[in-house]
Amino acid sequence: MKVFVTGATGFVGHHVAKALAAEGADLHLLVRKTSNLKNLEGIPGDTVVGDLSRPESFAPALKGCDAVMHVAADYRLWIRDPDTMYRANVDGTRDLLRLAREAKIPRVVYTSSVATMHFRTDGIVINEDTPVTLADMVGHYKRSKFLAEQQAIAAAEDGQRVIILNPTTPVGPNDAKPTPTGRIFVDFLNRKFPAYVDTGLNLVDVAEVARTHVIALTKGKSGRRYILGGENLTLKQILDKMSAITGIPSPTTKIPFTVAATYAFFEELITGRIRGKEPRATLEEVRMGRKKMFASSARAQQELGFRIVPVYPAMRAAIDWFRTNGYAPQGSA
Repeated sequence: MKVFVTGATGFVGHHVAKALAAEGADLHLLVRKTSNLKNLEGIPGDTVVGDLSRPESFAPALKGCDAVMHVAADYRLWIRDPDTMYRANVDGTRDLLRLAREAKIPRVVYTSSVATMHFRTDGIVINEDTPVTLADMVGHYKRSKFLAEQQAIAAAEDGQRVIILNPTTPVGPNDAKPTPTGRIFVDFLNRKFPAYVDTGLNLVDVAEVARTHVIALTKGKSGRRYILGGENLTLKQILDKMSAITGIPSPTTKIPFTVAATYAFFEELITGRIRGKEPRATLEEVRMGRKKMFASSARAQQELGFRIVPVYPAMRAAIDWFRTNGYAPQGSA
């Protein structure tokens, strides 16, 4: 099977490409001129230099492909120019779907995000059928992913075979950027996590997310959304698990959201706007944190054979990788 993959230099995309290669797929991996190719080491395949913002740059490489695996996304919770995020996530998805239709590629798997779901402050577990609108989206990342997902749903409604996967919060090795989730790990390992807020996430092993991407190519139903999640955990529970793995003390101080918002405001102003660097905390993160992102993966379990596995080994693997690759000091635990 010849598969065109976007995002393979990123965290989830690396694991998806690795899982496809293990199944013997003939991979064509879209990379930008500026991409760091370290995450492609050991993954057999041809690289295609191009950019989602310029679809003509990679259109010829789609010819003869049996499937498209669209994993690439601009995943940041702070951005100086939000238009670039919408061009990558929304316009890039729309153009790639159009090119796949023109190339008569029979199937597309689109990696969306659980961020497109409607979460609640009371921690009620949601699923793919929980009502949601654009107005429920907090911040540019969530809005851009929601709009991109609508492009995928519309394409499926028009007859294109598009399967939509919604990973929750993947964890594991090779989070090179790192993602906002990875930064939680890195900050904790560097003892820069003195307090926490009352929020919650669903953590999932990135390897299981990748395995299910491969299965979705043949078992996924077109136009269907599938949440790929693991364990629903409060932030405090996550930090306690990291403490158990590393021996680093877990923070005991819980701060109100008003305090977190004040800190984030000045981080965005001073670090972001004045110094031109990415702030350690953002108002978008604080607003998102008011809702516990607890989700059910029952549909993916029933229809795709998705497995909910303990997240502890993936957390340990992530910590080992961050330490080995210089993101944090080596530890004895």
